[in-house]
Amino acid sequence: MTDLVLAIRHDWTLEQIKALFAKPFNDLLFQAQTTHRQYFNPNAVQISSLLSIKTGACPEDCSYCPQSARYDTGLERERLMSVDKVKQAALNAKSNGASRFCMGAAWRNPTDKNLDRVIEMISVVKDLGMETCVTLGMLTRPQSKKLKAAGLDYYNHNLDTSPEYYKEIITTRTYQDRLDTLENVRVEGINVCSGGIIGMGETDLDRAALLQQLANLPEHPQSVPINLLVQVENTPLYGTEPLDPIEFARTIAVARIIMPKSTVRLSAGRNDMSEEMQALCFLAGANSIFYGDKLLTTPNPDENEDLALFEKLGINASGKLRQDSSETAAA
Repeated sequence: MTDLVLAIRHDWTLEQIKALFAKPFNDLLFQAQTTHRQYFNPNAVQISSLLSIKTGACPEDCSYCPQSARYDTGLERERLMSVDKVKQAALNAKSNGASRFCMGAAWRNPTDKNLDRVIEMISVVKDLGMETCVTLGMLTRPQSKKLKAAGLDYYNHNLDTSPEYYKEIITTRTYQDRLDTLENVRVEGINVCSGGIIGMGETDLDRAALLQQLANLPEHPQSVPINLLVQVENTPLYGTEPLDPIEFARTIAVARIIMPKSTVRLSAGRNDMSEEMQALCFLAGANSIFYGDKLLTTPNPDENEDLALFEKLGINASGKLRQDSSETAAA
């Protein structure tokens, strides 16, 4: 199996991915760490900051999401944020060490008018010297083209789970809708940020199938966020049996092996992770985090906690992420 993972592949079978998940844990982590070191500095982590620029009242029924208008989670609805407030938030994020600023809006899909306002925000953030990422729901090809022309660096649109389990989580948009948005973004030359949420009651097979979908896209997502479900009261997934931390680390490791050049982000759910669990995920190949005390509307460790953990682990949050030889190794 080892010789199969040295090259960049887009033809992974479910059986091959299941075989990786079934490896003895030490062997899996060794393979993931070996793969990681081929392309990345093993002691560097990229930091992103995430801001909710439009909160609540989303018409979708995603079972995990407190921003859905269908669930009474006590979330205060907010209109689209002003450009000045976004600029100040980006300045704060940059001063705290973030190199990428991500903006999320609770929409099914943006109107062209709203998209123009987001493009203003993108321009302001880029002027600060930061990478930009937005997550706005579904996009058309012309909208993707406008975002590319505006200089957007990354577009986030998660697949969430496997095609088979998806209907248990969301009914208001299809899996193909999500794939179509990823295609629209990719064709226009915007970096794709796409991953999933783990711990929603899915099976081992569902986790393998999610990663298969991501790895067999025409181009691997440049960023792959792996989220641990944050349970919010009055959402349908509240009370779901928590996922075993070792299984979460396995998912990180398999993602690293089958998408070796992608940045794998340890994303939502870190507030519920011990330092030891996070350290295990970094060992498994995670090399990006969201920084700050909130991810859209759910809690996140504050910056001081992250800096203290990085110091313990010898991780450099401002160092060079990729190995100098990565491009030649991938050729």
